[in-house]
Amino acid sequence: MEKILVVGAGLVGSLLSTYLARDGYEVHLYDRQQDPRKGRRRTGRSINLTICERGFASLDRMGVGDRVRAISVPCYGRYIHSIDGAVDYQPYGNHREAIHSVSRNELNDALLEVALQQPGIRLYFEEKCIAADLDTPEAVFQSLRTDDTTRVKADRVIGADGANSKIRGAMQTVPGFRQRQEFFEQAYKEISVPPSPSGDWALPADAIHIWPRRHFMLIGFPNRDKTFTFALHMPFEGEPSFASIRTPEALLELFRRSFPDALPYVPNLVEDYFGHPESKMITVRCAPWTYGNRVALIGDAAHAIVPSYGQGANCGFEDCSVFFDSLKGADGDWTRALKDYEASRKPNADAIADLALEHFHELRDFVGSSEFLLRKELERWLQDLYPDRYASLYALISFSNVPYAEAMRRDREQRVLLDQLLAIPDIREKLDTPDIRAHVDRFMAAVPPQSGVGVPGVGGAHTHASVAGS
Repeated sequence: MEKILVVGAGLVGSLLSTYLARDGYEVHLYDRQQDPRKGRRRTGRSINLTICERGFASLDRMGVGDRVRAISVPCYGRYIHSIDGAVDYQPYGNHREAIHSVSRNELNDALLEVALQQPGIRLYFEEKCIAADLDTPEAVFQSLRTDDTTRVKADRVIGADGANSKIRGAMQTVPGFRQRQEFFEQAYKEISVPPSPSGDWALPADAIHIWPRRHFMLIGFPNRDKTFTFALHMPFEGEPSFASIRTPEALLELFRRSFPDALPYVPNLVEDYFGHPESKMITVRCAPWTYGNRVALIGDAAHAIVPSYGQGANCGFEDCSVFFDSLKGADGDWTRALKDYEASRKPNADAIADLALEHFHELRDFVGSSEFLLRKELERWLQDLYPDRYASLYALISFSNVPYAEAMRRDREQRVLLDQLLAIPDIREKLDTPDIRAHVDRFMAAVPPQSGVGVPGVGGAHTHASVAGS
């Protein structure tokens, strides 16, 4: 039996290990975190994630999708909070498509519980990877309990150890390896929102809440324990920024001025803000992801992205599914399987990295603008008229399994029609006129029927369709 060493028992490493174990491999899964069975809180980021169709498709293949749905909160749109207190609701789709907000820690623990149930998986906690040898292959771990080091050899090593991957670090010594890391100009801090005095959510929990303020914003995610997690996004420098907000008085003044309706919900604002460092956002692009038939990168270790589209976990889960299919399709030929896996995933990882950056600026700068709202109305109108030919970029990313690169290509083509419609004065009042309908019909006549769009009855959308991102 082949021995597979998976470095990193986070979201992707845990799921991949389950895939491999169920296919008959002996999996040794190492992680620096504590064993969750000991009842101690896992450290690290806890910002909420949203799981979409891609993620659920991969989870469902291992029978864990419903377990994740049970610990998540479905949300059906966005509440946009203006500075004057007005609130506008924007549905995500035409058919009550929902996003599923879930705590990263709860999700990780659920996936680890499933991994722990697999007889082919051995888990080792509190073991920090400090080095790797690609040719052996092996990884070196330091015990966080004893400081002892252990060299672990295997037939294959898979780096699922995140954006700061030690396995990717070892691959940087290989001639021809290319890597680019870009830290985003903004970061975020989490702020807790307790339940209301009645024990219910303090805000409507059927949607994500966004306070867009051009160069900074506040986003709120509901949790199943009736709390919310707010994320305050700001630049590192400037006004306002993490550099300028240095005192409780400055923080409170920022909220009074920019988020007055949110202030009553955050009694722990000062403690949360000053009690934790800001979380940085990074995009990592590298190539190759594989080394011969011995070593591979997966998830954030291969392609970290900013969280604005909520696609980091979903993309990583999709990696697991494609990795598994590549291995099965190659009939155990690891050289061919790893080449096929990278060839399939690399273009799509690059595409979602670009789209995530675009989406962040959309959320922060444009989501409350009249032109943005009109564009979304037109998208929903077109989707109703041509459900088999038109789907918005958001629907393609969030409600379908259409590859990211293909979704981007379709969106670039569809933007031509949207831009034409937006250029027509008073277009909202003219949508049902013969001239507009004829113009749209001519454009759409050249578009072939599209498979994979995530609306009921089209493209085999999952019955629990969900959106990743805000």
